[in-house]
Amino acid sequence: MTSSDDDAYAARSGVPADPASGFPGIANLPTPARLTVGIIGSGRVGTALGAALERAGHVVGAVLARSPQSRRRAQARLPESAILDLDGVLARSELLLVAVPDAQLESVIADIAASGSLRPGTLIAHTAGAQGVGILEPLTRRGAMPLAIHPAMTFVGTDDDTARLARACFGITAADEVGEAIASALVLEMGGEPVRIAEADRTLYHAALAHGANHLIALISDAVTALNHAIAGPGGVGHPTATVDGDPVRLAERILGPLVTASLQNVLDLGPSALTGPVARGDAAAVAAHLAALRALPGGAETDSIAESYRMLARRAAHQSDAPPAVFDVLESR
Repeated sequence: MTSSDDDAYAARSGVPADPASGFPGIANLPTPARLTVGIIGSGRVGTALGAALERAGHVVGAVLARSPQSRRRAQARLPESAILDLDGVLARSELLLVAVPDAQLESVIADIAASGSLRPGTLIAHTAGAQGVGILEPLTRRGAMPLAIHPAMTFVGTDDDTARLARACFGITAADEVGEAIASALVLEMGGEPVRIAEADRTLYHAALAHGANHLIALISDAVTALNHAIAGPGGVGHPTATVDGDPVRLAERILGPLVTASLQNVLDLGPSALTGPVARGDAAAVAAHLAALRALPGGAETDSIAESYRMLARRAAHQSDAPPAVFDVLESR
């Protein structure tokens, strides 16, 4: 950094530009005062959280961004933050946010521990859903306060990510009540809702989110594929006049959108009782006809086909709705 960069940093953060001259402590615990934040990992999550923390009055003093893409993202989303090496980020951080892919978290923690630049008393928060604070133990031994703060949200890399955080829940885990209070305060400042997750339950928490969000994408993608085949008609020649205005663009998505959106809201409001359709009605003949139609699709007889996915999910729906035995019979594995 240039001297002018240092002066600008000092003016924004309220801390001396020279790390050797000291940093202000964290006042009024357990609620954090304005903190100087360092970010390890300038991906979609790290930059969105950094922007949210800055909106709350904290200062992202420095980020670590190794790839050209990460540097461009950091410059776009956090334009006033210095891009430094690991030692530089650690030296400037009262709160260190480690927002790297889950598979890289352990090695990044080892690099931080080996650097010798971590200051005792630093708050260390990672964003991995399946991990609690145990993975931060090498840093805890060096005097850091460990926090796990996972936003239950998907990120696309735009400013919308930060706006969505204001409506998101965050799974938080800490080593003690003070840590929980700090993690909760940070989440509340970003507009989110903190939810305490026990250390032993982090994997189950993460599995539930992956099942509900990631597998929903797989489910809807399959539904779009099947619906496109239905719209195309025999021989797959297509139906340019399938709609009154003759617009075939993303027709399957337009058909599914209102239905799926309503179903999602219904299940969130009503739980399994929101289930409708042939399984809920106990209509075994309709379920059998669905399976036959799906098995007629290309690859429909494979073990990982759309038909098999339908069968497995229909069995779950049948259990949830106490469907009659005839429905279960149809849904038995072939």
